[in-house]
Amino acid sequence: MVAFFNEFISYLLLVIIMVAVGICGGFVGKKLRDRKKAGEAAEGIAKSEGE
Repeated sequence: MVAFFNEFISYLLLVIIMVAVGICGGFVGKKLRDRKKAGEAAEGIAKSEGE
C-alpha cells in the first residue's frame, strides 16, 4: 500500500511539473509573439514615414 502512494505522489509531482512548464511556455511564447508584432508594427511605421 505504501508503494502505491509513493508511486502516485511521484506521478502527481511529475504531472504538476509538466503543467507548470507548459504554462510558463505559453506565457513566454505570448510575450515573444507580442514583442515580434510590436517590432513589425514599428518597422512598418518607420517604412511608411520614410517614403
